[in-house]
Amino acid sequence: MKKFKYFCLTIATAAIVSLSACNNTPTAEKPSAPDTNSTSTAQVTETTTHSGHGSKNKININTAILSELDKFEAKLGVPALSNKIQASRPYASPEDLVNKKVITQEQFDQIKDQVTVQEVVLTGEPKDVDYMTKLGLMKGHLLVAQELLDKNLPKQAEPHIGHPVEEIYVDVEDQLNERKVKEFKTTLVGLQDLVKSNPKNAKVKTDFTASVQSVDGAIAVLPEAQRTKPGFVLQVINELLDSANSEYGAAIADGKIAAAIEYQDSRGFVLYANDLYKGISSQVAQDSPDAHKAIETSLSELTKVWPSAIPPAKPVKTPLEVTQLIKTIEQNSQKVIDKSSTQAQR
Repeated sequence: MKKFKYFCLTIATAAIVSLSACNNTPTAEKPSAPDTNSTSTAQVTETTTHSGHGSKNKININTAILSELDKFEAKLGVPALSNKIQASRPYASPEDLVNKKVITQEQFDQIKDQVTVQEVVLTGEPKDVDYMTKLGLMKGHLLVAQELLDKNLPKQAEPHIGHPVEEIYVDVEDQLNERKVKEFKTTLVGLQDLVKSNPKNAKVKTDFTASVQSVDGAIAVLPEAQRTKPGFVLQVINELLDSANSEYGAAIADGKIAAAIEYQDSRGFVLYANDLYKGISSQVAQDSPDAHKAIETSLSELTKVWPSAIPPAKPVKTPLEVTQLIKTIEQNSQKVIDKSSTQAQR
C-alpha cells in the first residue's frame, strides 16, 4: 500500500540555471524564496515549446510522485524504494540519498544522472502535457479500479481510488486552480471511504461515475484542438507509458509478479494510453503511415502483457521486453512529433 506523499517544500536561495530540452531552447531560473527548513533547491522555469522531454530527464526527489520515483525502484530492483525516498524528504542535494542511507553509493552511481533537487516549473505546451499526463494517470488508476469493483474485489480496488488523491492531486492542484477547474478531491476521497466502509452500497456506482466525470471535465478544459492534435497526444502517451514501464518493473521480482498493485497501476496507464491513441490513430496513419504501423503493432503487443486486472501466475513479458516495446512506440512517436513541429514552423 502506498503512503501519502507530500512534505511542504520551500526554497532557500536564488540562482540562475539554464536547462535544455530536446530542442535546446534555453530556460531561465526564477528567484526562490527563503526556506524555513534551510533546504537549498533551485526553481527552474521550462519555457520550451518543443514537444520533447527535457523536463523529464531528471526526477526531483523532493517533489516527484510515487509513479515517477518507481523508475528508480525498477532500475535498482530495491523493493519499496519509492516510499523510502519519499519518507526521507527533504533532500538538500541528490547525494543525500546516500547520506540518509536510502540507497548505497553504488546504487546512487547508477541513477545519479537522473536525480535532481531542482524544481522545474513548466510553461507553454510542456505544462499542458504535464497537466494532461497527471490527469491521465488518475484515469488509469480509476480504469483498473472499475475492473476490480466489477470483479467484486473492493479491497484491491480501493488503493487505486486512493492513489489519484494520495499521489497525484496535490501535484496538479495548482494547475487545476489556475485553470479554474472545480475542486474534486472531496469526490475522490468520499468514493474511497465508501468503497472501504460499504462497498456494496449502491451509491458506489454513482460516486464512481462522478469521479470519472470530474477527471474528464478537468481534461476537457484544454482546448479540443490541442487534445486531438497527434503531436500533443503522443507526448502524453509517451509519459503514461514511461510511468507504466516503471510500475511494471517495480512489480516484477525473481521472474514473478510480486506486487499486484504496481502491476495493476501499469495496466491502467497502458489501457488509457491505448484509448488515447485510438483517438488520433487515423490522423497518424494518414500523415505517417510507417510510424503508425509500428506504434499500433507495439501497442497491440503491449496490451497483451496485462491480460486481466488480476495478475497472471507468470509474467507475459519481462520488464526488458516491455521496455523495448515502449521504446519502439516512443521512437516512432517522436518521428510524428518532429514532423508535426517542422510543418508548424513553415
